[in-house]
Amino acid sequence: MGIVSWIVLGLIAGAIAKVLLPGRDPGGLIVTTLIGIAGSFVGGWLSSTFLHRPVQKQFFDLATWGSAIAGAFVLLVLYRIFFGNSRD
Repeated sequence: MGIVSWIVLGLIAGAIAKVLLPGRDPGGLIVTTLIGIAGSFVGGWLSSTFLHRPVQKQFFDLATWGSAIAGAFVLLVLYRIFFGNSRD
């Protein structure tokens, strides 16, 4: 997959992670979107490094999507822990 595919996957993974973890985020929509993109990269890296499951070339691989969503979810949780709900 190319870099554009990872960005698109990150946008969608960030949206799915946001649905799984509702509520107001400290940074708003743009920061949540960037966290989704970063989470897809982190999830793919963790999957290939620690689980020995390399990222496939296909865009619609279930393991790739799962690792991207999990990475976005984890980064979103960490972001909320460190930065709190400053938008109250």
